[in-house]
Amino acid sequence: MKKMILLAGVLLLWTGLRLAADPVEGYWVSVDDKTGKITAGWEIYQNGGKLFGKILSIAGFPQDVKADKCKDSYAGFPVSGKVNQLPVTGTPWIFGLTMDKPGQWSGGHVVDPDSGNMYKCKISYRSADGNRYKVDTLEMRGEIGLGIGRSQYWRKSTLSEAGSLH
Repeated sequence: MKKMILLAGVLLLWTGLRLAADPVEGYWVSVDDKTGKITAGWEIYQNGGKLFGKILSIAGFPQDVKADKCKDSYAGFPVSGKVNQLPVTGTPWIFGLTMDKPGQWSGGHVVDPDSGNMYKCKISYRSADGNRYKVDTLEMRGEIGLGIGRSQYWRKSTLSEAGSLH
């Protein structure tokens, strides 16, 4: 009987860990690496085993602004219709990433709605360590190929903050 209880406990723990959200999922604010100012609020989420990210609100712009600098379409873009007619907020600009291991995703893309450029995308979670990372941080890396690109470091947020920038 003790073995059955122990086995049931181990199975419950294992199931709970498997169903727990990946640490990259949730709400984040993107921070301009030159000015340190918040630029947008994001929701990072999984759908069908892939990782996506949509802008919830943008700082300094009307919330209904269209992505008019984008192309009509991009290979693999997860929303139908002309991309350059979509609103910046509510559209999944990060798409198609697959998990390398918990907290690290790659193999997808990000479209910059401000420039219209599409990049390969990697996302890595950086836990607050009190040294380099004062708070939980998301490294969002866009690359044009051969490892050439740049990273942005986003700060963990709440739905309230990420969704209410103006």
